[in-house]
Amino acid sequence: MDTEIIIKGAILVLTLVIVWATKNIANKRLTKYRTKHRAKLQTQGQLIQAARLIARARTTTTKSQSQSLAKTALLEADDLIAISPNDAAGHIVRALALDLLGHQTAALKSFDTALTYPRLKSLSVGERADALVKRAEMKLAVNRRRRIDSAIEDLEEAARLAAGRETARLFRLLGECYVSKGLEEKARWAFNEGVKAQQSSATARDG
Repeated sequence: MDTEIIIKGAILVLTLVIVWATKNIANKRLTKYRTKHRAKLQTQGQLIQAARLIARARTTTTKSQSQSLAKTALLEADDLIAISPNDAAGHIVRALALDLLGHQTAALKSFDTALTYPRLKSLSVGERADALVKRAEMKLAVNRRRRIDSAIEDLEEAARLAAGRETARLFRLLGECYVSKGLEEKARWAFNEGVKAQQSSATARDG
């Protein structure tokens, strides 16, 4: 009888331990999921806020206000990077804010960071193409003569991706680069593609 009671007691204890362990693991997983979900929502909110600040900084006519908005966007970008360092979005926003503040070299470094692995994996094909166009534009602004070949590589890669919202600007920039390099036939092709992209965009808006 005593042995039976001991066995039953041991089984009961074992059952309670299993239940506790299962519940504890489930709670940890739920906490981890909630934490991850909250971080994702926070990141999305900050990204939207930073994008709005960048847009306002670009359109405002007052330089001091534009600089103030860009600085605030830069702070938001730094927070985004701290939360999700492998998400390219934070680095791109940082680059755009730095560009507005006149720090083109630092902005270019942020774009380089965004467009390298593992951060590159977080971008869609269209986002990657747009980022390549912007980086090429920035390279030309920093030092056109020294960086034109690198800018052409970015623009040609963006063209191969055949995506993004900056297609017309992509081909215009590429055409200008080809002209600077004396590549007239390629320049004509790029400018023609730019016209097609612009017409296609206008048709899409009207339709």
